[in-house]
Amino acid sequence: MPGRITVVEYDPEWPMYYEKEKKLILEAISEYVITIDHIGSTSIPGLGAKPIIDILAGMDSQETADSCLEPLSRIGYDDVTPEPQEDDWYYCLGKGPHSPGVHLHFVKDGCDHWRKHILVRDYLRTHPEICREYYEMKLALVSRYADQREIYTESKSGFINRVVEKALRTIL
Repeated sequence: MPGRITVVEYDPEWPMYYEKEKKLILEAISEYVITIDHIGSTSIPGLGAKPIIDILAGMDSQETADSCLEPLSRIGYDDVTPEPQEDDWYYCLGKGPHSPGVHLHFVKDGCDHWRKHILVRDYLRTHPEICREYYEMKLALVSRYADQREIYTESKSGFINRVVEKALRTIL
């Protein structure tokens, strides 16, 4: 999704915004959603982030995800990006323009993509020192790559992969 990247201090209203948006989403497509979770940096208390609420909705299939597009368009999800590079990640839907924005990710419920996001979220929620390190890294990256979203995102992947590994070691 285009535009200059900004990272802002944590906003304690982000979880409330998620709950409000979750309610709207479930009113529109509850019969299709198996799980719904607040993910990403806005879901981690104290972590600064891009002011975008990331929501992960677990579905049973691509066909189910397809059937949700029209009802969600009626509540403002007008930016639909198919994600064909991953079999279990169907769409990223954007809602805007407003702040905070919303990205609604449709994935196969319980898939590796879903699990990775939940692992990172839960690990960072319980490890404030790693959370602080992540925030400092994001600030440094945004100062260099604010106009280069793909490079900014890719530059965080090594850190995220290390968090996934640490999280897996704590639960195994």
